[in-house]
Amino acid sequence: MSATPLAALLALLLAHLVGDFLLQPRRWVEARQRHKGRATALYLHAGLHGLLTLGVLGLAGAGPIPAFLAGLAVAGSHGLIDLGKAWLDPHRLRWFLLDQALHLAVLLAVWLAWQGSAAPLAETLAWLASPGVLTLALAYLLVTRPMALAIALAMRPWSDEVADPGTLAAAGARIGILERLLVLTLVLVDEFTAVGFLLTAKSVLRFGDLRERRDRKLTEYVLLGTLLSVSATLALGLLVRATPWVG
Repeated sequence: MSATPLAALLALLLAHLVGDFLLQPRRWVEARQRHKGRATALYLHAGLHGLLTLGVLGLAGAGPIPAFLAGLAVAGSHGLIDLGKAWLDPHRLRWFLLDQALHLAVLLAVWLAWQGSAAPLAETLAWLASPGVLTLALAYLLVTRPMALAIALAMRPWSDEVADPGTLAAAGARIGILERLLVLTLVLVDEFTAVGFLLTAKSVLRFGDLRERRDRKLTEYVLLGTLLSVSATLALGLLVRATPWVG
């Protein structure tokens, strides 16, 4: 049986997710955190990933490197990465993301070695450097922190008049960033109706709180901030769509 290179890569990623999240009992993670390199669970988990890789590449067909060598590489690297993670705070998102990024980098390297060509990597890098992708990346970056700072500065003349205790620290800024990311995505895929549903849903969620407080200034402040945020994102999305290399 022979699989296409893309199918083999997707199967490797699927095997990784199965091994890391479906076939890893909680007690293995706790044992690794407690006993570090002395934990048997660490080696069982790494060996499981090696077997999954061996099975995927064995079914995918012969390549420049034997499937068992690829399995050994994945097992060894997975064990080392997880051992390093065992010394870090398991509750930090940054370490979880770094852990997964390292695992995926190893799988990508194994996949490239298995097919014996770096052409897919070169093609991907060329695609990432294209004007369309760079424009989209710029737009998505702009609607995060840069636009949050710009909106905060625009709203500053009224911010001192509004006291909003009882909210999570910086929650408003993070909600605004997520909101703009969603709006930009909806504009780019030509789903303007969904933008209206998003605004309606946010208005319904905020209406009860604002009505109970009977604070007209806060209501106007929230409304102004929301409309400014959404309007700026809509304008940016339409501008991106108007560019010939994206639209």
